[in-house]
Parts: sequence; structure tokens; C-alpha cells
Amino acid sequence: MKKQKFLFLAILMAVLPGCATLQAPNYSADYETLDNLKKLNLEKLSVGNFQPTDPNAPVNKISLRGSSMKAPEGVFSTYLENAIRSDLKEIGILETGSNTTLDATVLKNDIDISGISKGSGTLTVKITITKNGTIKLDKVYSTTTQFESSFAGAVAIGIGQREYPNLVRTFLKTVYNDSEFINAIKK
Repeated sequence: MKKQKFLFLAILMAVLPGCATLQAPNYSADYETLDNLKKLNLEKLSVGNFQPTDPNAPVNKISLRGSSMKAPEGVFSTYLENAIRSDLKEIGILETGSNTTLDATVLKNDIDISGISKGSGTLTVKITITKNGTIKLDKVYSTTTQFESSFAGAVAIGIGQREYPNLVRTFLKTVYNDSEFINAIKK
């Protein structure tokens, strides 16, 4: 009888995580990178269009071993937009109506926890900076993160969910440290 109970609980725990819809945790900035940007003489930036806004777009669907993960805002382009807005506000250069605008299109967005003990995240985004109608930057940035995961589904799902803000933070650190990006927003 104990074996049957254990087997039932094991099957239940393996199946239940696949039924859940999870929410990506809130973004938190890399303050060391932001402090470095604060030291530069940068233009005020407005945040323009972030795409895709369609919740059914492939980049807005992350599957964590059968569980789906959604952005709190509904789409991951808005998650990225809010992260960038927060960072720009933190360093004092966010200004609605500025002649310098940052637009972005999310091209790839995934957390992969299918491995036995390792997971990875991938974020690829096209970023465009336009100043007074002239394109100053039109570049695709891509970041891949690696992290420890687990064979156990419930554990791996939680790890994958918690890893998403780190993926976005690592991605933005790559963008903010890129000399082409910095030159496009310098005064």
C-alpha cells in the first residue's frame, strides 16, 4: 500500500507542474552597470515601440517543461520595455517626447530547462536608436545565460522561472556596455 501511495504522489507531482501558468518575476537592475552609465554625458531618451505586442507571438510563449510562463504585463516586449524604462529613469535620462528614441523588437526569447542538470536562457532583440529622425543605431543584440537546473520537474520549473529576470539583466548589461549603443546616445 505504501508503494502505491508513493507512486501516486510521484506521478501527481510530475503531472501537476505541467498544468500551471507561471508569471515571470519582476526585473531588478544591474546597478553597477547603471552607475557606469550615470558617469557619461548621455542624451535624454524616450522609449518608443517595443514589439511584438501580440500575446500569441512565439517570443511571448515560454514553456517550462509543460508549464507556461507569461510576463506580468502580458507580453515579454512590454517586460523588456518596462525594464529599460526603469533603468533610464534610474540614471536620469528617461524623458517622454525626447528627440532621441529607443525602439526594440524581441526576436528570440526562451528559457530552456529540458536538460538534466543545466538550463539556459536566450534573448535576442533588435534595438534601434533614432535621433531627430536619423537612425543612430540599428543593431541586433543576443545574450545566452547558463544556470544549474534539476532533473526534477517541479524544481527545474521554479529555477527556470526565477532565471528570467537574470536573463533580461544580463542582456541589458550587454547592451549598456556596448560602445555603439553608448555612442548612439551620447550628447
